[in-house]
Amino acid sequence: MKFIGNLITLVIVLSAIAFSILFALQNTDAVPLDLLFYRFEPHSVALWVLGALVLGGLLGLLASTYMLLRQRASLGATRRQLARVRSELDKASVAGPGSGG
Repeated sequence: MKFIGNLITLVIVLSAIAFSILFALQNTDAVPLDLLFYRFEPHSVALWVLGALVLGGLLGLLASTYMLLRQRASLGATRRQLARVRSELDKASVAGPGSGG
């Protein structure tokens, strides 16, 4: 099963590379990128579009990693709280129901 997953991933990556190459070959017109405060030198349209795609993917990975780390930290804190409450519950059940503790 792991082999099939790796094979599917490989096919997706290779097809993305192939489409990127075809896209770059078809879009060779040089255009400048003009931002509000800076103007970049003219490069091919494909470079700007693929660069934006890569930058967006990396920023998405960064944001999802941040969210994942926050959730793991929250889960760890919740597990520690659960362990503490279970420990207190075990102590209370050992002491018996009549000991007002």
